[in-house]
Amino acid sequence: MPRGTNQKFKLYRLAQIMLEKTDDDHYITMPEIMAALGEYEITADRKSIYNDLRDLETLGIEVEGEPVGNRYHYHVVSRPFELPELKLLVDAIQSSKFITERKTNALIRKLEKLVSKYEAIKLQRQVYVSGRIKTMNESIYYTVDTIHNAISENRKIRFQYFQWNVKKEMELRHNGAYYHISPWGLSWDHENYYLVGYDSDAEKIKHYRVDKMLHLQMTEEEREGKEHFARMNMADYAKKSFSMFGGKEQEVKLLVENRLAGVIIDRFGKNVMLIPVDEEHFSVNVDVYVSNQFLGWIFSLGESVKIVEPDEVVERMKQEIERLRVQYK
Repeated sequence: MPRGTNQKFKLYRLAQIMLEKTDDDHYITMPEIMAALGEYEITADRKSIYNDLRDLETLGIEVEGEPVGNRYHYHVVSRPFELPELKLLVDAIQSSKFITERKTNALIRKLEKLVSKYEAIKLQRQVYVSGRIKTMNESIYYTVDTIHNAISENRKIRFQYFQWNVKKEMELRHNGAYYHISPWGLSWDHENYYLVGYDSDAEKIKHYRVDKMLHLQMTEEEREGKEHFARMNMADYAKKSFSMFGGKEQEVKLLVENRLAGVIIDRFGKNVMLIPVDEEHFSVNVDVYVSNQFLGWIFSLGESVKIVEPDEVVERMKQEIERLRVQYK
């Protein structure tokens, strides 16, 4: 049998054919394998292909042959990701507001390459990206990478920060001055990505929307604020911050109707203590950063939740109620 012009790519093309054309429900015969290799100008006899199929297992691609009639049908029996797992990843990418529409589609196309062409169609059917609210900052992926590098190398970062004005234009905050921050972690909250870091000038922990950061660079300065983060749990920080708005951290006691036990557990976790007060209510103490967003969350739950302590938070709620009364009278 004359050799094809691309024989050195034989094993690579065979792996590509098996991964693309087969799965648990779709098989390929030996003549079909030989024909598919021929499309890449690769010739092979049956014996060499049998050996190559065995060699694919060393690459982590397990191929199984099953007798059907008078011939064998071959297919890939295991992959790094199962289709339901990839569907979850597609859903996560789609729902992530900080990933742009263009990057969303690009990432999903890459995920499709991890399954056969038949299963890729099933992934495509749940792609509904157009029209979703997405960030417009294409550099966010490189920003996140730089932040991770700065954390691993114990370096500060510098960046400009913007907001949108009424003309839908980017408007730099602080007159375009650079922020110099010690990065200590990244948090994902309400579909947005946040940098959590230490501001040495303000001597406090702050957080910033990653998609609103521009021209980010890693500096040669070592990070500061280690003592603040040594005793800080990043997951707890996100849990205490409502929509990642800051405020004074306080323990707040709430009086809650029993039917909202699930709401409290969903927000603060199963470790919170729900103390029965009467047949219809329980009390719970939660650590939160008291902000207008926290008060707004309490408002959204209506008469089913009431702030009981401390007095200063109760007073702040009363002031907010009065402000709203005046605003909407």
